[in-house]
Amino acid sequence: MKYFGAHVSAAGGPENAPLNARRIGATGFALFTKNQRQWQAPPLGAAQIEAFRRNCEEAGYAPQSILPHDSYLINLGHPDQEGLEKSRAAFVDEMSRCEALGLDRLNFHPGSHLNRIPVDKCLDRIAESINIALDKTHGVTAVIENTAGQGSNLGFEFEHLAHIIDKVEDKSRVGFCIDTCHAFAAGYDLRTAEACDDSFARLDRIVGLKYLRGMHLNDALKVMGSRVDRHAPLGKGTLGVECFRYIARDPRFDGIPLILETPDESLWPEEIALLKRFAEE
Repeated sequence: MKYFGAHVSAAGGPENAPLNARRIGATGFALFTKNQRQWQAPPLGAAQIEAFRRNCEEAGYAPQSILPHDSYLINLGHPDQEGLEKSRAAFVDEMSRCEALGLDRLNFHPGSHLNRIPVDKCLDRIAESINIALDKTHGVTAVIENTAGQGSNLGFEFEHLAHIIDKVEDKSRVGFCIDTCHAFAAGYDLRTAEACDDSFARLDRIVGLKYLRGMHLNDALKVMGSRVDRHAPLGKGTLGVECFRYIARDPRFDGIPLILETPDESLWPEEIALLKRFAEE
């Protein structure tokens, strides 16, 4: 089964996210379990946790259809010890919040070297950060998102993902998420079925599709290889719609959250319906 959805609002508490997902016809969804632009948040209350679990159950959202995202402030490869420790503590808190809600994965941007440490050293720090978080939590998989490669962000090369995963001790609790816009911006062609065949074969060879735990389905505003992270509605950008037809029809992408982060929320019901039609072709 394909879990098509969007990154919906959790305003008022995470228990509202499954309600918002159901309104747009989603079979999966993503959410922030706290304000993504703040370091700290009050702990989740028992009533919130119970309401979230109940709303998910009533709407038919199992953990494997949900892809929570951590705070944008976290940098697990931070070059400074103070910034690194602050990020690691925040990441453990994010993993713990997922654990409390009964979620089985947490999506995150790997980190940035800030032009102050070598790439390999930053990637090693990210892997070490994941190991620390896995040791302190249970049942939640750390899901590394590929990036467009803006600034000093790492994760834009498939080799970066492979490097991190290789150094994570518990391979059963690490995976990755592919954002189609990010991959395209990083130089991986996804504009045709043939291009998708080549790029996903390369991904499987370098990282391994067995580690795929989710996808972000976004068209791209900028050209391939731009290294600029700007999303566009499906079929209205430089990537085009064939990529999304390919993903919707390919059984390799069954059973994981396939999440829209396209910029016009009013189009989400239409985009989800389009993806469902593609899946039925």
